[in-house]
Amino acid sequence: MAISETLNNFLKQKNAVYDLVPHAHTGSSMETAQAAHVSGNALAKAVILKDEEHYIMVVIQSSEHVDLAELKRKFGHTYELASETELGEVFKDCELGAVPPIGKAWAMDVFLDECLLEQEHVYFEAGDHVDLVRMESPEFARLMEGSQRGHFGHTV
Repeated sequence: MAISETLNNFLKQKNAVYDLVPHAHTGSSMETAQAAHVSGNALAKAVILKDEEHYIMVVIQSSEHVDLAELKRKFGHTYELASETELGEVFKDCELGAVPPIGKAWAMDVFLDECLLEQEHVYFEAGDHVDLVRMESPEFARLMEGSQRGHFGHTV
């Protein structure tokens, strides 16, 4: 499948500088980090949540889980995970479980865990389970302009 069409169009529009990194087929973000020989701290994971009105994307390190209590404390909303059916409807050109963490490409509000920006490079799913996008952290930060920033993940 390679890179999702929506993501590819967005990256072209933004003149983004990146590489594609192929890896063995994986079923989870931590498996992906291992297969691609990438630190889980440098692999950005998209978690799609919803409230009564709309979807949001929380972007955290793949080694963490979203801290729903922190989101509620900081923004005053109660969020729940979007279902796989909902994800399939929103991210039509992506495989389930391989959503790229560039919510702006899908006109989605983004909450970015700033820990990712401390990495030299950021890696993320290209829309399938066999390709990662790799870019320098400042380039990733540029693509994430306008996102809410904070610490939204926690290690379990």
